[in-house]
Amino acid sequence: MAKNLVIVESPAKAKTIEKFLGKDFKVTSSFGHIADLPSRELGVDVDKDFSPKYVVDKEKKALVKKLKELASKAETIWLASDEDREGEAISWHLAETLKLDADKTRRIVFNSITKSAIQKAIENPRKINYDLVNAQQARRILDRLVGYELSPVLWKKIKPGLSAGRVQSVAVRLIVERERAIEEFEPQSSFKVAAEFRTENGATLPAKLNESFDTEAEAQEFLAGLANASFAVDSLDTKPAKKSPAAPFTTSTLQQEASRKLYFSVSRTMQVAQRLYEAGLITYMRTDSVSLSGEAIAAAKEEIVGNYGEKYSKVRKFQSKSKGAQEAHEAIRPTDMGLQRPNVERDQARLYELIRMRTLASQMSDAQLERTQVKIRNDRDDRLFSANGEVIKFDGFLKVYLEGKDEEDAEEQDGMLPAMQVDEALTNNYITATQRFTRPPYRYTEASLVKKLEELGIGRPSTYAPTISTIQNRGYVEKGTVDGTEREYLQLTLEGGGVKRKELSETVGSDKGKLVPTDIGMIVNDFLVSHFANILDYNFTAKVEKDFDDIATGEEDWQDVLRGFYKDFHPNVLDVEENADRASGERVLGTDPETGRQVAVRLGRFGPMVQIGTADEEEKPQFASLLPDQSLATITYDEAMELFKLPRKLGTFEGDEVEANVGRYGPYVRYGKKFVSLDEGESVFDVDMERAAELIRAKKKQDAPIASYEDKPVTKGKGRFGPFIKWDGMFINVPKKYDFDNLSQADIEELIEAKKKKEAEKLVREWPEEDIRIEKGRWGRHTVIKGRKKVDLSKDVDPQAVTLEEAQELLSKKKTRKKS
Repeated sequence: MAKNLVIVESPAKAKTIEKFLGKDFKVTSSFGHIADLPSRELGVDVDKDFSPKYVVDKEKKALVKKLKELASKAETIWLASDEDREGEAISWHLAETLKLDADKTRRIVFNSITKSAIQKAIENPRKINYDLVNAQQARRILDRLVGYELSPVLWKKIKPGLSAGRVQSVAVRLIVERERAIEEFEPQSSFKVAAEFRTENGATLPAKLNESFDTEAEAQEFLAGLANASFAVDSLDTKPAKKSPAAPFTTSTLQQEASRKLYFSVSRTMQVAQRLYEAGLITYMRTDSVSLSGEAIAAAKEEIVGNYGEKYSKVRKFQSKSKGAQEAHEAIRPTDMGLQRPNVERDQARLYELIRMRTLASQMSDAQLERTQVKIRNDRDDRLFSANGEVIKFDGFLKVYLEGKDEEDAEEQDGMLPAMQVDEALTNNYITATQRFTRPPYRYTEASLVKKLEELGIGRPSTYAPTISTIQNRGYVEKGTVDGTEREYLQLTLEGGGVKRKELSETVGSDKGKLVPTDIGMIVNDFLVSHFANILDYNFTAKVEKDFDDIATGEEDWQDVLRGFYKDFHPNVLDVEENADRASGERVLGTDPETGRQVAVRLGRFGPMVQIGTADEEEKPQFASLLPDQSLATITYDEAMELFKLPRKLGTFEGDEVEANVGRYGPYVRYGKKFVSLDEGESVFDVDMERAAELIRAKKKQDAPIASYEDKPVTKGKGRFGPFIKWDGMFINVPKKYDFDNLSQADIEELIEAKKKKEAEKLVREWPEEDIRIEKGRWGRHTVIKGRKKVDLSKDVDPQAVTLEEAQELLSKKKTRKKS
């Protein structure tokens, strides 16, 4: 048995580290935290000292037993989880849960998984840092208090199943407020003037007027006045300039740049970076430090001088502004600056290249530029045209890397200007006055939201990706799908001595891939802002993050921070639960002309809807669901009333009545008792019988059996989890190793038999005559099932001991609860 046991949190990390240590070391994984707050209770003593009740989840008990056995046989136990607060807490939980002997336990940290870093860590062990542990505990407990107490309030006041979170709710608020600013924005138009001139040598020169005109008439008058004007160079001003490289990557800047250049989502960036780190290719990827070690700076210099020459090298030391950055000693960089193309999958290679080039650029010389501004006069008007140019005299760091820009930060790039002299005559090719509109604020992308959260001091490197995933998974925010709308604009052109007027169009308002709040997201946000302004306040949320930083440095007591928060928060929750009105986002649009009853939109049980009438009237209200692209905040009265024309009867198909309607999952065509979804972008109001018949035939073809097995038909289709076959009521996923378009009979039989075996292994008990069974769940739970009805057994119930009567009682209780 190995003398030394090294425990890390990731199996991939364990595999890499084991290669660097000798036969005296056994490296194993804890698979993350082995203890956490309980899932079905608060687990925090709010009446006394806020002490948490940590439990080992049932799924981790076998692992804990195995780790205890390994630890008991080792002479020294090395706790080697990540070097951030979360990693420190994992090591603490291991020490506590495994009851490790302090005299033979060592805590080691490293920010890269390389042989030298691991050996250095072994040579410099330390004790568990309880300030870091307490900072993690404070965050975990405070977030548990917020979620556990606020969520039931949302269930009562808005809709069951909703949840709230401290950082997530603030992120949603940012997105909602940006959306409201866009909705309220009224574009103002003006006419911007641009021209093209020709020098005496025949070179072209684009230029612009630095002022704009408010009206078409003013622009027309200006252009007409220049009809026969003469133009000349009034002044030439040339100045040297320089451009400096950006700092090496932090978590936030890596997420932003990978979004701009590689089109990765924030969570995808972190998944790929995690793999690079675990493979020992980059340093730790959760950091807000921009500094590089002396060793890294020297390695970067060697690589730069060797590849580009001494003049391209400039040693730079970047300083972190974030107070919490002392926990992570370096920016994200390659562990080996000389490794250009690691043997990894494509996405990992692309992200590695981005990290490597950014790191090298940070240690390179400034780019030396020459910027020229030309002023152009005319003999009819005092206003000057101007042209700007930029010439790169020495490319410096630009040889390897230029930081990308977000849409809202993009600016016109200056090009090169032709050679000219002061007083040189210029020929005017044309002058245009183009109508332009002021722009509303841009919707957030994942990357620009991370940037904003960081600017406000909300969240930390480890929280950005889960925050953005959570608000989308909860349905509060979604990625926009609209390409934009057409808008007309005018362009006036002075050419050949006369002014021509042209009407043009452009696409504006695209939200493709941007973060857009849903109706439920807006309602939840408004409710929380109205009743829990403190929790949703940006300054308060940033102050809490600072408190966590102060706990991590030993300047604050974690229990005092929680006590100060809870003494105001808890009474507020009780007051809102007792006294606040329900929230549905209701907007009254008008009255129904036929009945005179109120027409309003609001959130209903199955989503946003229009309602004619009110609940307190004798006659029942009428309801209609909103279409997927409609919103409670923006739907008009006419659009709402159109929905009551649904379902639209289209005709018959093979004896079945066909109608178009909209449901929970969007617009569809129904024939008989079967449904076919309309394609994206198709309107339920435009679909006709010819298109409906086309959809029905395609659906029938898709649903037609492709084979049979045991005298039962096999069909295939594609669902939200990918391609599948259906046989005997079972949906069977088809993995990528099969050719889905050309499944053979052998393939089909193999898939069905594998599924049957899997289902048989899941079955614990069965009463076929009652159509009731008990199955093993995915996460170790057991579930009583009848048809579509499912009830989870509590973890302390032996599924083998459950009787038919007990199973029936559980199912009937679920039915009763649902009705109530």
